[in-house]
Amino acid sequence: MNGNLDTVWARIQARLSAEIGDGAYNSWIRPLRLIGRERGSLRLDAPSKFMRDWVASHYSERLRVLAATEDESLTGIVVKVGGKREETPVEAANEADVSVLDPRFRFDNFIVGKSNELAYAAALGVAENTKVKYNPLFLHGGVGLGKTHLMHAIAWHIREQTPDRRVLYLSAEKFMLLFIRALRDKDALSFKEQLRSVDVLMIDDVQFFSRKDSTQEEFFHTFNDLVDRNKQVVISADRSPSGLEDIEERIRSRLGWGLVADIHQTDYELRLGILQSKLDNVDGMEMADGVVAMLADRITSNVRELEGALNRLVAFAELVGRPVTLEMAQDVLQDVLRANDKRITIDEIQKRVAQHYNIKLADMHSPRRARNIARPRQVAMYLSKVLTSRSLPEIGRKFGGRDHTTVIHAVKRIEALQQTDSSLAEDISLLRRLLQA
Repeated sequence: MNGNLDTVWARIQARLSAEIGDGAYNSWIRPLRLIGRERGSLRLDAPSKFMRDWVASHYSERLRVLAATEDESLTGIVVKVGGKREETPVEAANEADVSVLDPRFRFDNFIVGKSNELAYAAALGVAENTKVKYNPLFLHGGVGLGKTHLMHAIAWHIREQTPDRRVLYLSAEKFMLLFIRALRDKDALSFKEQLRSVDVLMIDDVQFFSRKDSTQEEFFHTFNDLVDRNKQVVISADRSPSGLEDIEERIRSRLGWGLVADIHQTDYELRLGILQSKLDNVDGMEMADGVVAMLADRITSNVRELEGALNRLVAFAELVGRPVTLEMAQDVLQDVLRANDKRITIDEIQKRVAQHYNIKLADMHSPRRARNIARPRQVAMYLSKVLTSRSLPEIGRKFGGRDHTTVIHAVKRIEALQQTDSSLAEDISLLRRLLQA
């Protein structure tokens, strides 16, 4: 190993230490050992596979840039373990998906509406405040509603604004993969130490821990260790903590300790805002009046499918060189629109709500006013208003010939209660997902 390479590595270390702070530098960069040069790449040795994966996910790109700045002939970084040939950082990150963050998912391009404003505010609070206010932050909602976007946004914000805070984002599947790999390689102690050395740990889609006893046990102890030391934990799932039936009760209980924020189904205004925001970033795109409104009105399943439909239209317009008309959009997206055209009926809503609250279907039409009957009936009226195109008088007639003012009262009552009654809000979110599935 020549002296010049030693100097290059020393300069890289000094610059990175100044950027990320002594704490992160001493934990992740100082333990790396310079081995030499390998086909134009700076070759480093890490003391464990977990540390190699961590460096791959957090620092490989910055190390590559700094290396090229110091020596133009250095075009990459290779991290190995124990002198054996291992994957490059990029290959390791792609395989393990350890904290590989999507650059599209930032706070500044997350569209906020009534359905996600609490989750957004809580996520931003975690990202901006070094003092832990609620632990854990638990985000839950259906597929494609923005949970992962917020998780990535938290990590990006922390890395850029307070880089001395050590943050780790993992999908639940990758947590399991790394844990199993550590057990296989008899490196479990290193896994535990590195995982518990972070300031912010984020686990996405924790429902995938279901029926994985050993993984749940490790997660339980990691969670307790971090919370006991006042380190921030952020969790996401497709349902609330109480709904994670195949997760141990002691874990479900702890997941509900902090702030539980539900991301509801998007409403029309939010979908419209998301589409308009996406279009603002497409240069020279001509779209006829009514196309965006049609997409927001008819594609209600989730944001991911909505954005996918818009991307398909943009690509088609670019390929054929024509502006997007309403007729073109309906033709290009006919499969997506057909899939979202499920007509939810008031009868279906009444049946589903009655089953959920364990009351008789006949109670939806009866004059009984007992609370255990009246509240589910109001929920069914509310869902009939937001999920169907039926008029208020039509809805009233389906509920035993009630007046439209009764329906208005029910809708307003449920809207208000959702702001203060988290259990009711969760019930309605679940019912909407079931009805729209």
